[in-house]
Amino acid sequence: MEKRDFHVVADTGIHARPATLLVQTASKFNSDVNLEYKGKSVNLKSIMGVMSLGVGQGADVTISAEGADEADAINAIEETMKKEGLSE
Repeated sequence: MEKRDFHVVADTGIHARPATLLVQTASKFNSDVNLEYKGKSVNLKSIMGVMSLGVGQGADVTISAEGADEADAINAIEETMKKEGLSE
């Protein structure tokens, strides 16, 4: 299992557009990918799950992946987070 912590810096947090991009990125991989925030974990391949967390600016989240391509999944998600200005 691969895990990585992120600090959300975007003013709007993880709102609809970046959440969609994260879901699309996670969905490219066979691994199970989860987003954890405030003790609640959701499938990062589910837009409804991601949006239900209400991740705002300043939030600390953990993204984990488990499966054959877990490292690639985490790296791609990190790239998306940085590219979209969600984390540094």
